[in-house]
Amino acid sequence: MSINDKAMEIVRLLTEKDMTVAFAESLTGGMISAELVGVPGASSCFDGSVVSYSNEVKHRLLEVDEDVLKNYGAVSELCAKQMASGVRKLIQSDIAVSVTGIAGPAGGSDLKPVGTVYIGLAAEGVNLAKHFVFDGDRESIRKQTVEEAFNMVLQQLV
Repeated sequence: MSINDKAMEIVRLLTEKDMTVAFAESLTGGMISAELVGVPGASSCFDGSVVSYSNEVKHRLLEVDEDVLKNYGAVSELCAKQMASGVRKLIQSDIAVSVTGIAGPAGGSDLKPVGTVYIGLAAEGVNLAKHFVFDGDRESIRKQTVEEAFNMVLQQLV
């Protein structure tokens, strides 16, 4: 299933269930939101998102704990979980997904190489994050992140 097909299925399922979704995007810079709003009818299930590229925005708008950013970094499971719960609270959506990672070509380390991504999901009674290490160039890593974020929404909806 293509990214566009997944976006269409998400809009269909959310609309059917009278639910909403929001995103907190770091490395994707709005790509997830753009893919979703490319689907006719997305306005019925999508109220907004936050592109939180800087740590300050992650902390100030999404309520990511400064200690998490300092001790674990923005590219971490805890940060992804707090970003998801923060954007869910801010937008007041039923489901929220966050993405944070290193798309490259620079910025990686031995512990967190380029391609390291955490995707968080928050919903009623759910707050989780998954860790991925994607291969490829910057654009490929960002597209793989969009695809996995959509997969997580779909898994939550079915």
